[in-house]
Parts: sequence; structure tokens; C-alpha cells
Amino acid sequence: MKLRRIHWILIAIAIAAVAIGAAVFHLMMTPPDDLDLARSKPTEQRAYVASIAPETEPLQQGELHAWVLTVTTPDNKPVEGATIAVDGGMPQHGHGLPTSPQMTSYLGEGRYRIEGVKFNMGGWWELKFAISAPPGDDRVTFNLKL
Repeated sequence: MKLRRIHWILIAIAIAAVAIGAAVFHLMMTPPDDLDLARSKPTEQRAYVASIAPETEPLQQGELHAWVLTVTTPDNKPVEGATIAVDGGMPQHGHGLPTSPQMTSYLGEGRYRIEGVKFNMGGWWELKFAISAPPGDDRVTFNLKL
């Protein structure tokens, strides 16, 4: 009976070791070599063209900063009156942003200020925007490396 219990304990330890090893490997991976770092691109359904720019550069790890998201139609007309939701995180670490950034103001000419962005560590980050405006709802994801 004791031998059988030890056998199951060893199996459980082996499974835990494999799971921990896989998690560590996942965390230590570098971003893909072909990672799209473009700061301007069409949205997923091509309803808009979106561009992002930090208000100040270089980006500082661990500090709050603001971004400007510019949204135009494919024929380069500014999109006004949009509702913007912000999300993101670190794909390789499996966690979201450490803050809850929000669109805080419309700056005109299709430009929206996004405040409360914080990257608390170096690595591959994603900033995701859900755009809702009269032409329709769409999404866009930007990759960043710190």
C-alpha cells in the first residue's frame, strides 16, 4: 500500500515538474522574429486605419504614460465621435496590462488620447483597441517591444 502511494506521489511530482518547466520555457521565449511592430495598420475588418504614438518617447518602463490613437477611414478621413476601449498585455506571460487605460479625450482630426498606460517590465507587449463609430465596430492590435 505504501509503495503504491509513493508511486502516485512521484507521478504527481513529475507532472508538476513538466508543467513548471513548460511555464518557465514559455516565459523565457523571445518574441517572434517576424513580429509586426508597425504603429499604423488597417483594423481587423478594414473599417478603419489606426495609428498609435506615445506622447513622449522613449517609453519608460514602470511609468504611466499617454498615447494618441489616430483613427481614419480607409480613404483617410478622420473618424470623429468614436468610442474606444483599451486592453492589452504580454502574450508570452499570459497576463494583461497592470493598469486600466482609457480614452480620455478627443483631440480632433480623428485623434484620441489614451491615458493610464503602464508597462511594468521589458518584453513583448500588445495594445488592443476596440473602435466603435458610425462606420461600424472593429479592432486592432499593436505589438510593442520594451
